[in-house]
Amino acid sequence: MGKKMLLSVLYNIGIFICLYTVYWGFTNHRYDFLTGAVIIAGIFIYLKVQLLKEVKNTQRPVKK
Repeated sequence: MGKKMLLSVLYNIGIFICLYTVYWGFTNHRYDFLTGAVIIAGIFIYLKVQLLKEVKNTQRPVKK
């Protein structure tokens, strides 16, 4: 579980860096950086969602 937490943190950092790069690329008219950052951020978001689904499925169901 510790590896998944670390991976989640790394995905969050990657998404943040990509969002900053998108902002920087837009303000400096560097659309090549902007395009690359959007694609990479999309990949990070997809991987983060898959990780969250995996963690959710590994939790034990609550018995009533």
